[in-house]
Amino acid sequence: MEEKTDKLPTRTKVFYGIGDLGNALVNSALQFFLMKFYTDAALVPPVLAGNALLIGKSWDTVNDPLFGWISDRTKSRFGKRRVFMIFGAIPLALATALLWFVPAADRIGAFIWIAATFVLFDTVWTLTNVPYYALTSELTDDYDERSSLTTYRMAMAVPAYLVGAALTPAIVGLFALQQTGYAFIGIAYGLLAGSALLISAWGIRERKGLAVSIPEPSPLKSLAVALKNKPFVRLCATYFVINVSFAFIKVLMVYYIEYQLLMKAETSLVMGLMLICVTLSLPFWQWVGRKMDKGPAYALGMLVGGAAVILTFFLPHQATGLIYLIAGLAGFGFAAQWIFPWAMVADVADYDRAATGQQRSGMYYGVWGLATKISEALALAAVGWILTGFGYIPNVEQTPDALLGIRLFFGLIPAGIIFLSLPLLFKYPITRKSHAAIRTKLAVMDASVAKGTTS
Repeated sequence: MEEKTDKLPTRTKVFYGIGDLGNALVNSALQFFLMKFYTDAALVPPVLAGNALLIGKSWDTVNDPLFGWISDRTKSRFGKRRVFMIFGAIPLALATALLWFVPAADRIGAFIWIAATFVLFDTVWTLTNVPYYALTSELTDDYDERSSLTTYRMAMAVPAYLVGAALTPAIVGLFALQQTGYAFIGIAYGLLAGSALLISAWGIRERKGLAVSIPEPSPLKSLAVALKNKPFVRLCATYFVINVSFAFIKVLMVYYIEYQLLMKAETSLVMGLMLICVTLSLPFWQWVGRKMDKGPAYALGMLVGGAAVILTFFLPHQATGLIYLIAGLAGFGFAAQWIFPWAMVADVADYDRAATGQQRSGMYYGVWGLATKISEALALAAVGWILTGFGYIPNVEQTPDALLGIRLFFGLIPAGIIFLSLPLLFKYPITRKSHAAIRTKLAVMDASVAKGTTS
């Protein structure tokens, strides 16, 4: 009977996945084009834009764990997670629109505007998305069902991510001014993100009757407990390093295609091919995850993706069809990045609940969101420093030094960092076998609560 109760209905998986449609659209536009918007459309110096984003991201050291802790302690008739999705949808739409508009101002004014709007966006993004991601842990305890739930989510998110990556430049190109095009992107994508969260919250229900003790009265105490969880710290540190490398690849891809390969017109095609391969590969990696533990499966995908991007360092300074082959291979390998780490965080939350009796999913996904966003912010800021240091000048033919910097930090260096992190994943301690023991303990705990309720 226990197996049947853990099997999620397809309807639940579909509605859960819908919640990430708008998130993925907004996220891809930010990762691929936000820096390009600042440097080439708003004409903000890259180092200034990068530093402003880094300052804005400093708020993440507080808001991700804080909002995770708040959602862990929340009780409402809408649930402890769904309530944030419902009431945060409209503010998320507004904050997204403001992010893609920079008023005419001097350098100081532009710096303040970028930092302020990024803080606003990041606050609302965190308030809605940390509770949403925490549902991965709480909708099911099953080791493989979590991978399945994440696969459904990503099967919807990646096409939306593809739209954000491939169609954003095409949409911007429809407008006479880049600034106007990006402003339209902000409004349209923000509305879609808010709508998707509302639909998802309407279609899913949170589980009840779990054995959960009262959380710590302080977010710092809850955070301290989470950081004593050795499997989580290991996973989070590994993911942080990989995601910094992954963010370098995403941010510099448009620069690499336009300036190194001289294929600006094919940017959407190359990105689209890569993300189509990600989408098509998701079922394969879910299958791999059923044949081996999640850590080694994740490492295998990163090995393939890293091997693909390292090849870009050696492509000539001219258009070449080889980029399509490399993009396809990279998409196939990096599809693992979209499934396994998110499902592995849910397993970590089980490890904690079995040991402490607390449902600290919000805190874990809050710290996870912190690692994700800080790694991406560091990459964004570093790209600004790198482009400036190597002599990048927007919208002109680049010098050999500038091209070298783009090639190094798009392919060679990120791939090398990924390879160095793989042993930590191959030896990740929470395996299918160890998680089965955790589930058995949780089932006993939950059964005692149910018995106490009915007696």
